[in-house]
Amino acid sequence: MFDAHLHIFDPRFPLAENEGYLPDPFTIADYRKRMSRFDVAGGAVVSGSFQGTDQTYLKAALAELGEGWVGVTRLDLDATDEEILELDRIGVRALRFNLKRAAADITGMTLQALRAHELAGWHVEVYIDGTMLASLQPVISKLPALSVDHLGMSAEGLPFLLDLVDRGAKVKATGFGRVAMNVADTLRRVHAVNPEALMFGTDLPGTRAGRPFRDSDVDLLCDVVGTDMYAVLEDNARAFYRLPARERVVRDDPAPTLPLYRPEPPTLRLRRDELPENRAGDTIPFPAIDR
Repeated sequence: MFDAHLHIFDPRFPLAENEGYLPDPFTIADYRKRMSRFDVAGGAVVSGSFQGTDQTYLKAALAELGEGWVGVTRLDLDATDEEILELDRIGVRALRFNLKRAAADITGMTLQALRAHELAGWHVEVYIDGTMLASLQPVISKLPALSVDHLGMSAEGLPFLLDLVDRGAKVKATGFGRVAMNVADTLRRVHAVNPEALMFGTDLPGTRAGRPFRDSDVDLLCDVVGTDMYAVLEDNARAFYRLPARERVVRDDPAPTLPLYRPEPPTLRLRRDELPENRAGDTIPFPAIDR
C-alpha cells in the first residue's frame, strides 16, 4: 500500500491557526501506530494550511520516514530555483494549491508551478470544491500535471472532475468522511473513465473531517475497483510521484484446483433401436423423445 495523502503535525515545528482552528499533534509515531495492520510501503506527506510555507517539519519527516516517502508542499512565491531543486533532492515531488482554506495568488502560484515542473518535474495537487473547477479552467489548462484531492469534494463538481480525468488528471481517493457525494458511485465513475487515475490515501489524521479514515474505506475501494486494487492502492501513485514500481512476490497456491479426472471419453448418445433388450425380450421402456 502507498498512502498518497497524509498529514504530520509535529509539535516540534511551528503551526499557525487557520480559521481559528489548530490541529492536535499527529506525529510519525502516531501514524505508524494507526496504520500498523496495513503493509504501508511509502506515501506522500502533504503540507496543510496550518503549516504555511514552512519546510522544516517536512524535511524532518521525510528524513525519518526514509525511502519510498515523498512530500507535497507550498512554497513562498519568491522561492529560488536552488530551493526547489534542494527540496526535490530530499523527496518533494509536488506543489499544493490549497484553494479551499487558504488565500492564494493564483497567477503567482501557476507561474511557480510551471517553473517547478520545468526544473524538477513537479506536479500540482489541488484542494478545492469541484464546483470551482470550471472557473479555474484557464489556470488548470496551463498545468502540465495535476491531481485533485478528496474526489473533488462534492457531487455537483463531478462532471468537471470527470472531464479533467479524461484529459489525464489524477484523483485522490481520500477523505471519504469529508465529502458530499456517493463515494462508491464516484469512485466507480472516475475509474471507468481512466483506471490509472485513482490514488488511495488515508487523509490522516482527518482534521476537521466529518469522520477520519476507517479501515473499511479500503474494503469499499477494493470492492469498487476489483482486480485493479493494486493499481489504486499503490501503483498509480508510485508512478505519479516518480517512484520505482514495487515488486510483488506471487506465491504458489498451497491448494491448487486439480483438473477433473476423466479416464474415458464421455458417453455417447445411443439410438433407441440400439438399446439392449431385457430378459423378457421387450425393449426397456423410456419416455417418448421428440425427434
